[in-house]
Amino acid sequence: METTSASAAGPRHAVGGQPSPARGRWDPSVISDADAVRLARLRKMKRVALGLLIGAAVVYLLTMRLDHSGVWGFVNTAAEAAMVGGLADWFAVTALFRHPLGIPIPHTAIIPRKKDDLATSLQDFFAENFLTEDVVRGRIADAGLASKFGAWLSDPAHANRVVTEATRITRAALGRVKDDDVRSVATGSIVPRLLREPISPTLGRLLDRVVSDGSHRGAVDLLINLSGRWLLANPERFSSLVGDKAPRWAPRLVNDKVGKWSYQQAVDWLVEVRNAPDHAARKALDDLLLRVAGDLQRDSSVQRRTEALKERLLQHPAVADAAVSLWQGLRSSIDGAMDDHGSTLWTRAEDALARLGGSLASDPATQSRVNSTIADAASWAVGQYGRELSTVISHTIKSWDGQQASKKIELHVGRDLQFIRINGTIVGALAGLAIHTVSFLFA
Repeated sequence: METTSASAAGPRHAVGGQPSPARGRWDPSVISDADAVRLARLRKMKRVALGLLIGAAVVYLLTMRLDHSGVWGFVNTAAEAAMVGGLADWFAVTALFRHPLGIPIPHTAIIPRKKDDLATSLQDFFAENFLTEDVVRGRIADAGLASKFGAWLSDPAHANRVVTEATRITRAALGRVKDDDVRSVATGSIVPRLLREPISPTLGRLLDRVVSDGSHRGAVDLLINLSGRWLLANPERFSSLVGDKAPRWAPRLVNDKVGKWSYQQAVDWLVEVRNAPDHAARKALDDLLLRVAGDLQRDSSVQRRTEALKERLLQHPAVADAAVSLWQGLRSSIDGAMDDHGSTLWTRAEDALARLGGSLASDPATQSRVNSTIADAASWAVGQYGRELSTVISHTIKSWDGQQASKKIELHVGRDLQFIRINGTIVGALAGLAIHTVSFLFA
């Protein structure tokens, strides 16, 4: 009567595993610990249900030949009805998963036979009742993800953990980028794209904006300071450069005086330019740069020369090496910053995360924006891919054979179904007792 998964499959670890290709039985080595616990609980409830049924049968047999005109009649009838109820519910529960007693009775072994239909129904039920935009939005709104995450992130230890994990992922990602990959991207994607795109108008607009905003003044000051330092450090070299341009017939004394005078004039001029923001030389440089910017945007000859220079530079073999060297330097700098827990990268990242956590935990406006963003993203994902995600259910169940599906489902719901047998036995006994009482009273 108890054609359970245990009796059908042998040892307890045979249920819930994978079918053995050689014997059609279940591989005991792949059952999970959770399935082992479920199997033990299922067997326990089956023993309880079977014990009640056997108990009813024993009572029925013991009271069969006793005087039924009195109390024993009530007991015998209750036991008989309990057996009927228990057997009927045993048949109903067993018929879901297998043929009762191995007899191929019609409309039994429902799950093995209707496995694919069940998979499709579960998929549709899940997609229509769980993977919907309204359900997802409501669940996110009730969960309060922003405030919970903010409270968690406000803990410095958690912020440090996030930075640590981000560092680990970043380092792994950087390690996967090889120098040959950088070279290939530079020569195969970036350089061809730059060659196709005209750079002159862009440079002209950029230069015009820089000069108009005065953003170049810092670079001009730097150039003046560097020139002044070079002059102060190399007076003799400057004088010799001037002397080399003097006529050979001029006296050396005159050339030396001219060189010194020129040197002093150059130093004084640089000091004047440095100290006077509105110096004529600065204005002349601004005018020159603005003319260059205009020519880059409107003068076709200047544009052609600029594009030709760009092509020569980009097609030079050293461009790929420069890209690799730039990448190596960037990667080395990032690795060094990630290795140093006291670096600016670490401290700023942790401070930023702590501030973000505090804002998420205490600012309702921020919480609302973040929750809304999460809800929008989740709703979009569900709307676009919800149906595809739900197919995982049907594909997984359809990939099982009938027995595998039956055993897996029984492991998860079989224990609760045993209460149907228990209740059937008890309710049958009560129903039989009530019927016998009515018959006794109106006989």
